[in-house]
This record gives sequence, C-alpha cells and structure tokens, in this order.
Amino acid sequence: MLLSYLKIAWKVLLRRKFFTFISLFGISFTLMILLVVYAFYDHTVGPHTPEKKVDRLVFVNRMTVGFKEGGQNNGTASYSFLERYVRPLRTPETVSICSYFGSTAAYVGNQKLDVDLKYTDGQFWQVLDFDFLEGRPYSIREVGEGAHVVVINERTSRAYFGTPRGVVGRTLETDRVRYRVVGVVRDVPGMRFNSYADAWVPITTGTFDAKDPVLFGNCLAIILARRPGDIPAIQAEFDRAVARVPVPDPKTQDKVSSSASTLLASLVRWFNNNNGPNDGVRQLLAKILAFALLFMLLPALNLVNVNVSRILERASEIGVRKAFGATSGTLIGQFLVENVLLTLVGGVLGLGLAAGVLALIDGSGFIPYTTLTLNPRIFAGGLLLSLLFGVLSGVYPAYKMSKLHAVQALKGNGN
Repeated sequence: MLLSYLKIAWKVLLRRKFFTFISLFGISFTLMILLVVYAFYDHTVGPHTPEKKVDRLVFVNRMTVGFKEGGQNNGTASYSFLERYVRPLRTPETVSICSYFGSTAAYVGNQKLDVDLKYTDGQFWQVLDFDFLEGRPYSIREVGEGAHVVVINERTSRAYFGTPRGVVGRTLETDRVRYRVVGVVRDVPGMRFNSYADAWVPITTGTFDAKDPVLFGNCLAIILARRPGDIPAIQAEFDRAVARVPVPDPKTQDKVSSSASTLLASLVRWFNNNNGPNDGVRQLLAKILAFALLFMLLPALNLVNVNVSRILERASEIGVRKAFGATSGTLIGQFLVENVLLTLVGGVLGLGLAAGVLALIDGSGFIPYTTLTLNPRIFAGGLLLSLLFGVLSGVYPAYKMSKLHAVQALKGNGN
C-alpha cells in the first residue's frame, strides 16, 4: 500500500509543478538555515577530534569568589588551584591541566608567523585524541624534566618548515625559545577552544607555579571519566573539594565557587559567567528548540494554507474516490505520504544548500581550521526535521480532506 501511495504522490507532485516548486523553495531554505545552525552546534560540542570521548570528558575552567557585601570576582582558574584541588581527585581515570592558548611570534626569514601556543602536561595527550600525521606526543617524563619539545599542527609545519612531513627532530623557535619538534597533528578547529592551538609545549617550560596560592590564572583542567556514568560522581567529589577552599580574604569574601562541567555546560557557564548549581544547559536547549519550532512555524503554516487550497482544487477527485469506497483513513494516508515525500525532497535540497554554505564558511577562514561538514548526525537530523515538517504541515489538511462529503466534492464544492 505504501508503494502505491508513493507512486500516486509522485505523479501528483509532478502534475502540480508550480505548487511543488514554491513548496520546495520554502522547505529547503528553512532546513538549510536550521542545518547550518545545527552543524555549528555539533562541531562545537559534538564528539570530534580531539574531544572524541566527549561523553566522558569534564572541564574545570571557571571560578568565582563572592564578597560578603555582594558582588563577585569571576575568572579562569590558576595552575596552583587546579593542581591542589583537581589533580588529587580519585574518581576520574585521568586528569590533565593545561593553559589556554596565547599568541607568540615565530619568524621565517623576515616574515612574522603568529603561533598560538598552549602549555600542557603529559596527561593532556591521554585525555584527548589528536590525529598525528607523524611523530608522537611528548611524555609525562619529558614534562617532568622540562624538556623543550613541541607538537605542532599541520598549518604551522607548512608555514614554518614548508612541509607537513619530515619535520620531526627539527627546531621551532618562537618568542626566542627553541623547541624540538616531536610530533605533527592535524589542525584543531578554533571552535574547540579547550584544546585548540598551533603548538603545544610542556607546561613546565612556562612560568606556572604550583605553590602560588592565587586562585585566578589562565588554566583549565580536563578530566577523563572511566565511563560516562561516573561524571556525576566526579562532579560531587570536586564539589566537596571546592567546599574546603579557603577564601583569600575572610574579612571581605565569603565563598569560592567552581564547577566540573561537561563540554556543553562549560561553554554555557563561560558565556553566562556562571558557576552556580544551575549550569544553564536546559534553558539553552529550550531556547534552541523554541527557535527551531518558531522558525519552522511560518513556512509550515504557509504550506498548510497551500495544502488546503490544493485539497479544495482536488475536491472532484476526492469525491470520485469516496464514491468508489475510499475510506477517510485511506485518503489521510495518501495525503500525508504526498506531503512527507514533498518535504523529504525539500530536505534533500536543503542538505545540499547547507553543504554549500558550510563549504563557503570553511573556505572563508573566518574560524581557524574550520571543518564544518554534514556528518551522519547532521544528515540524520536533516531528514528527521523534514519528516517532522511534513507531518506538522500535513495533518490538518489531511483531516479536512477526509471530512469532505462525497456528493458535494463531486460537484466541486470543497466547503
């Protein structure tokens, strides 16, 4: 029966070319916008290199000191705070402490090359999954020895050495400090700002002091859970550790706050400047869902109106089918299949348009090393949205069609 519905639906859509064109334009444009937004979301917080194990990762990157008379200081955590209160956690599988990237200068002849440099410990390469083109990561032992070794990305290798291969063992000099290259990795997109850099060096080659009692600095901790179900236990253990942190000035300050958050929650906390118990993820997802539904509402209502008009034009055809025994359920099924087929075709066109837009964004260089593509999750999301769009815009017209009286319909009266 479904196959016969599809054949009828395809013939109807081909016969009504103008209606089909207008409908496909609205559907494909709407889905293109939604898919581009979804692609940005997925490539920011989805399981991509180097955060492939994103369902097992927890981040500590913000902290707050509250004042007794109101107000608070917010900022990123210091190396010493993370070393004292995150490194000793027993629940995680591994804990890594690293800095945020900072801009440095390297020179190729007389040409200046900007290199975003990130300081990390040896565990950094265990909690994250970089794609090595050649060489290896530096080890925990090399970090402990303060070895001047570096892992660079493909872009830096090309710009500094003129090739992405065969550079292991050569020397990179940046800000007058010389490092021996031990590995080359694929470029990390700028949207993954917890792991992004052009070059990664041992944190012991920097000026970080584990004995310094300051709370604020330029570092973050990346925690790898043994399994996704351990994340609440890690968060609870960290909350207990933070509760023991003394305030720097007990006379004016009353509380130190910090949170161990998933990748999405850490980004939401960062932009909301929030370290409270509510990470704001549910509110964000609710807003995204509301935006998607509202964005789909206008073209859906327009398609509903067009569908109703199309039904009234087909009143005689519907009357004939009813006179020959077609049930309301049969007519509803046929019309829904027609509408879903139309929206799926529009969805495929929307996927094609979205792929083109994402390719333009990638090529623009607006976001460093962007790799926005239609991966299987986004592709499946586009087809699901198309199906939802087809059902939402087809239910009411299908119901209205099923209620047409056969005699009035045969006379061409759809009212």
